[in-house]
Amino acid sequence: MPLACTRRSLLLASAGLGAALVLPQARACEFFCTTLRVTHPWTRATKAGQTTAVVSMKIDEVLRTDRLIAVETPVAGGAVLAGGDGVDSDSFALVLPAGADTEIGESGPVLKLVGLKVPLEIGRTYDLRLTFEHGGVINADLSVDYE
Repeated sequence: MPLACTRRSLLLASAGLGAALVLPQARACEFFCTTLRVTHPWTRATKAGQTTAVVSMKIDEVLRTDRLIAVETPVAGGAVLAGGDGVDSDSFALVLPAGADTEIGESGPVLKLVGLKVPLEIGRTYDLRLTFEHGGVINADLSVDYE
């Protein structure tokens, strides 16, 4: 009888492992709205007295042309956009074309948090609220990586 229990346990474990390999994996750093996906919003750690921080992230799976129209976080007084194609210099807006991937960060359109209220500490996450013209609001986590 112990052999039958062992065989049954092995079959159940194998079925569970097979299902785990087949089912899609959830990714902790992905955030969705109705028109797009935001992947891994992050910034570098800051020192005391530093007033700005550059935020990096990828925006893809854009189903309909949209615009990033606001960024808010409790750790900063505001946010500004600069440089890169698609940045509307007259207002806070970043155009996100349908079907295109957009890398926001130091080498593309730059999103800066301004008026930092506290130093951003490595390994911490902070609330980040992204507002899109058509997709609505995404409440994301802003991860802090190396300095």
